[in-house]
Amino acid sequence: MKLKVAVLGGGSWGTTVASLTAKNSAVTLWARNEKTVKEINEHNSNEKYLPGAKLHKSLKASNSIEETVREADVIVMGVPAQHLRGVLETAKPHIRPWVPIINLAKGLEISTKMRMTEIIEEIMPGHPAGVLTGPNLAKEIHHGKAAAAVIAMVDSTIAKELQQVFSSGLFRVYTNSDVIGCELGGALKNIIAIATGMGDGANAGDNTQAAIITRGLSELTRLGVAMGGKRRTFSGLAGMGDLVATCASAKSRNHYVGFQLGTGKSLEQIIEEMNEVAEGVKTAKVVMELSKEYGVEMPISTEVYKVLYEGNTVNDAFRGLIMRSVGSEGEPG
Repeated sequence: MKLKVAVLGGGSWGTTVASLTAKNSAVTLWARNEKTVKEINEHNSNEKYLPGAKLHKSLKASNSIEETVREADVIVMGVPAQHLRGVLETAKPHIRPWVPIINLAKGLEISTKMRMTEIIEEIMPGHPAGVLTGPNLAKEIHHGKAAAAVIAMVDSTIAKELQQVFSSGLFRVYTNSDVIGCELGGALKNIIAIATGMGDGANAGDNTQAAIITRGLSELTRLGVAMGGKRRTFSGLAGMGDLVATCASAKSRNHYVGFQLGTGKSLEQIIEEMNEVAEGVKTAKVVMELSKEYGVEMPISTEVYKVLYEGNTVNDAFRGLIMRSVGSEGEPG
């Protein structure tokens, strides 16, 4: 019997996961926008977020959260990090007991500094919580490009069952028990992607890009391990893999924000022109607080934060990094 899957969120990644999963399961996607719901149901498309892509013909969409989740065997949260709590609280009365809830968002909640699975566990105690993450650029995957992801859950038995739900053709899904590391890898790499984009926008060159990615991995690993993640996770798909894809691709929203900053645009102008959320912009605030709380130096993230929120220029950021004293490769800086 096919599992019934509810996907909450009609953005590019939520729609992509819904369409992929529809090959294996009965899937209903909830979206706020009535036009999006109508378009998915009548034309099997979501042109706003996935232009030119044809969605799986069995995928259904709804404007009703209750209708979407009430019979679901699996809930997938595909909304931005800062909206996850509100959407889940709305869905809560209609979700059956013990149903697994999987997060797609790669961010941290600003007000609480919580990971998304922590929010799920707080609102829905007793429900297995997990994350689907990795180097996953939605538009490439939807157009048939090969990709790999990780389903991270504490319960390996449930993770293996869901592995079969999400795996589809060229989309390979691996399991991992390190939920903390996998979630933090996805959230923290977005800030490094902004930094890389800043360098690309300012025409800093490939050597600079490689240095930022490599030193950025060291930086996010230090904080991730301090917060309870396993070091090896940050060398895998949820760490290095996701970091490279997000930092090196023009399709990455966070890289795009950084690139536009590098060309001299203001953050306000960039956000106004975008129709999707770049999670790293808000995550940068949380990371500065976590850096202090855990006593972990994060020089790249600090310079990105100063550009985003303290009026520094991209040149100021790179000057700040260059002027830091140079120690061994295992040290911050």
